[in-house]
Amino acid sequence: MNEQYSDRYLKDILTRTKRIAVVGVSMNEVRPSFYVARYLKLKGFEVIPVNPGHAGKQAFGQTVVASLGDIEGEVDMVDIFRRSDHVPPIVDEALELFPGLQTIWMQIGVWHEDAAEKARSHGVDVIMNRCPKIEYQRLFGELRMGGFNTGVISSKL
Repeated sequence: MNEQYSDRYLKDILTRTKRIAVVGVSMNEVRPSFYVARYLKLKGFEVIPVNPGHAGKQAFGQTVVASLGDIEGEVDMVDIFRRSDHVPPIVDEALELFPGLQTIWMQIGVWHEDAAEKARSHGVDVIMNRCPKIEYQRLFGELRMGGFNTGVISSKL
């Protein structure tokens, strides 16, 4: 359950990615899905927040959509903040809707090997049990002593 990914592989994914659908984003500022999505937006990614319970609200300069099917155009990455048992239908929908999809990223604690294998069989890279914010900070030199980015982002998007 702990796949190894080379730094080069992770950095290549984070460098090529421009548009990210964050599935399961929260509007609660202390939830990881909120601050990870906000961080990615601040780093220049286009972040599309996805959560049916918050559809129509604004987050990170975007309107929250209810589902992947409500997104106009392609996405490069689908970042999943849902329990592992919710992953297969999300992957199925993403593969159906986004022919140009490059990456399925499952957050820390999220893992589904069958869904991952299905995505890989469609030529999509898969990361499981990792956080793109942590990996971005680590790979692009933003972590401070102790492995933490102690800076607080105070501006609201």
